[in-house]
Amino acid sequence: MATIEEFKKLQLIIAQIKEVKEHPNADKLYLIKVDTGTEEKQLVAGIRKSYTKEELIGRKVAIVNNLEPAVIRGETSNGMILAASDENGIVILGVDRDVKLGSIVK
Repeated sequence: MATIEEFKKLQLIIAQIKEVKEHPNADKLYLIKVDTGTEEKQLVAGIRKSYTKEELIGRKVAIVNNLEPAVIRGETSNGMILAASDENGIVILGVDRDVKLGSIVK
């Protein structure tokens, strides 16, 4: 089990998707540029089978903002989009009203 102190180490925030490109080396991945309110960063996300690029651009989503960078199939990911999955596929976690970029997810 994770302690509350371990959970607090994660920086969960709201970011807005600004750009989406197909990953050149993986058919299930997108390269996604997000705006966190203080910077833009690239994320690699395995949501290509569930969302079109057009469905993603402009959406506000919950991300893990302080993960160590990871190289995924030759591209660097500087965070992670939060999502849920079941037998119907993947659903990204977002907001149901407009909130400021960088807002903390609690």
